Amino acid sequence: MQAKKSVIDEKLAELRCEAEERDAERRAQKNSLPYLDAKSAPVNVDAMALISEESALKAKLAIIEAKPQESGLSIAVFDPALPETKEVLSGLETKGYKISLFVVSLSSLRHLLDFYKFVSSAQEKITGSVNIEESKLQEILKNLTSFDGVKKSVAALNFSETDTSNFLEVILAGALFLRASDIHLEPEETVVKFRLRIDGLLHDVLEVQKTAYSHLLSRIKLLSELKLNVHGEPQDGRFSIKLSGKEIEVRVAVAPVEFGEVIVMRLLDPDAININLKELGLRADDLEIIEKELIRPNGMILNTGPTGSGKTTTLYAFLKHKQNSEIKIITIEDPIEYKIHGIEQTQVDEESGYGFADGLKSLMRQDPDVLLVGEIRDKETAEIGIQAALTGHLVFSTVHANEAAGAIPRLLDLGVRPTSIGPAVNMIIGQRLVRRLCGFCKIKDEPSEDLKNKIKKFLAGLPQRVKKEDFKEVKVFKRKGCDKCNGFGYKGRTAIYELMPVGAKIEEMINKDTGEATLQEYAIKNGMVTMQFDGILKVISGETTFDEVESATGPIEWEDFLK
Repeated sequence: MQAKKSVIDEKLAELRCEAEERDAERRAQKNSLPYLDAKSAPVNVDAMALISEESALKAKLAIIEAKPQESGLSIAVFDPALPETKEVLSGLETKGYKISLFVVSLSSLRHLLDFYKFVSSAQEKITGSVNIEESKLQEILKNLTSFDGVKKSVAALNFSETDTSNFLEVILAGALFLRASDIHLEPEETVVKFRLRIDGLLHDVLEVQKTAYSHLLSRIKLLSELKLNVHGEPQDGRFSIKLSGKEIEVRVAVAPVEFGEVIVMRLLDPDAININLKELGLRADDLEIIEKELIRPNGMILNTGPTGSGKTTTLYAFLKHKQNSEIKIITIEDPIEYKIHGIEQTQVDEESGYGFADGLKSLMRQDPDVLLVGEIRDKETAEIGIQAALTGHLVFSTVHANEAAGAIPRLLDLGVRPTSIGPAVNMIIGQRLVRRLCGFCKIKDEPSEDLKNKIKKFLAGLPQRVKKEDFKEVKVFKRKGCDKCNGFGYKGRTAIYELMPVGAKIEEMINKDTGEATLQEYAIKNGMVTMQFDGILKVISGETTFDEVESATGPIEWEDFLK
């Protein structure tokens, strides 16, 4: 009986809402104004703050959008003829605002006015940044001595005892302490998973109650200047974490999923890319090749690899190596990952029509010596970049390809002429990231005789430029796990590389439309050490493991070394 009554009540409520909306449509038509169903309309909380909640309630209106450049306001009203409504609107017009009115139902207006609960925090606290005082950070970090410590600290927070800001601060502090690159908050049917990406892999931290998550979601949206009441479409924003001595940018992506909205926050710590050439993980012989290439005044160096393979970090290290007061360096990126002091960085804005190609054309008029083009995505960008490389500029860029040799067919697929690629491109780099064994707890592992023989034959087949005396003593280690690495056995990551110089022979092969496999085979025969080979050398140097190398480059085919 109770269930039947509940269904009837729901149906009656639905009919009342429909009647309200029809009434609102009639009032809109009567006043020659547009009607708005405000339950699905975006709301700008900062705009709502232009008038007090008390005034909005009395006048039965709500400001839903502000356009500062045009001094324009979009306002939802119940009845524009009400004296209280006219009084508030007149006051706004006196201040110079151009007003656009929308007629809404009473239930829609109540929905909009409910957002006033966020207005005070938006005015007083939400500044697009989270300020964590040094003393408070140290207090939080006392409990964050390990991965388990982060779990316990977050689990201990209770929304009856703490506010959303403290909850977010502990999550952010925990992620920074563990050197996480991303924070994932993933709603499921009854709970929300809190996960951190550390050294490329996701780790479950704990589960958050959905009641807590709704407050956290609103807080993050406010910080990132996202629409609070838009739930059915993806939104992107950003905010920053201000610490004493540095500022960490947080890129926020919110997207609808089956049980709510998922949040991914990417932490861009400037210390993460504050490394030089020698800290990239290049072997001595590869480093020597790179240093020679960077001396050249013109040409193009391309970097290949999937998203998250460290390409940006490598190219930023190149920029910093080239940086001096006598040359001009300009970048065009999407987006600017990290700010580098002393280098002019620009960001594409596709919505405004400022893409890589248009931006690159504009930057060429500023007479740069070195250019970084974040990514070559289309024919026009590729051709302008190649033309720049041919006319006295040193150009760094990336293309999506699995191997260094794959960059050539990628450029050809984009429509670049083969005769332009060879003379312009000096070198192509392929790279991946592998986790580095924890130096505090890694355990020496005695390889079997069979593995020793395989490694011996592998070393014998390497090019002469590789200093084999550095690998006389094979050091193979396995992971263990300790407090220093939070029990993972790995701490930090290093890159594995392959370098393919583009000489006369490869230029000739490009002009003949030679396939990727043939280019790769030729490069190996002529001294290229592949990413997998570089990975194996890092294993027998005690830096990483065979598992890590295979996860990045695929199964190691030892038989190929034994031929």
